[in-house]
Amino acid sequence: MKILIVEDERKTASYLKRGLEENGFIADVAEDGEDGAYLAQTRSYDLIILDVMLPGQDGWSIIADLRRRQIATPVLFLTARDAVDDRVKGLELGADDYLVKPFAFAELLARTKTILRRGPVRQSQVLNVLDLELDLHRHRAVRAGRSLDLTPKEFQLLSLLLRRTGEVLSRTLIAEQVWDINFDSDSNVVEVHMRRLRAKVDEPFACKLIHTVRGVGYVLEQRS
Repeated sequence: MKILIVEDERKTASYLKRGLEENGFIADVAEDGEDGAYLAQTRSYDLIILDVMLPGQDGWSIIADLRRRQIATPVLFLTARDAVDDRVKGLELGADDYLVKPFAFAELLARTKTILRRGPVRQSQVLNVLDLELDLHRHRAVRAGRSLDLTPKEFQLLSLLLRRTGEVLSRTLIAEQVWDINFDSDSNVVEVHMRRLRAKVDEPFACKLIHTVRGVGYVLEQRS
């Protein structure tokens, strides 16, 4: 399998290329955003490992251009930008995963293999389950034709649930992904926001989508 590394730190790029090739991959390197964008658009890769801060063209605009051109090559962001808003932005733009520097190569390799097992997935700016629709680009949520008035955190929370439909998400994972905090068992921030979200997404409708899994966390799915 062939991987494109778009990374302007030569030491990091060399380390990644060597490690991936030692594990049986073919790896190309682009040291600036313009070269990376050109290679990603004109050559066939099974995965792109993409930095955000790049000379010439940043990683945000590279992935946005790829998805606009309907190029569904999986993308793993590898960057020092570790804020929750950055991770959410990367995923909303169509990335398959997001890994923060400094990183362990073993983790990057495991994430790479996981993405490649899934294969390319068509990225969409609109997420939906049943009659619930979330438009990431317009930052708009609609259920059964009715617009939902969500706060920014509620929108992030619903986006996380929709992206991982059918998967039970722990309170710890939700707290880390949406609030960028280490979960404290004495904190009820997740429960409070989930209760408010359910009041808007589920209470006015007969079919409930957000469910509590006692002792574990929450899951969004359609149940008969």
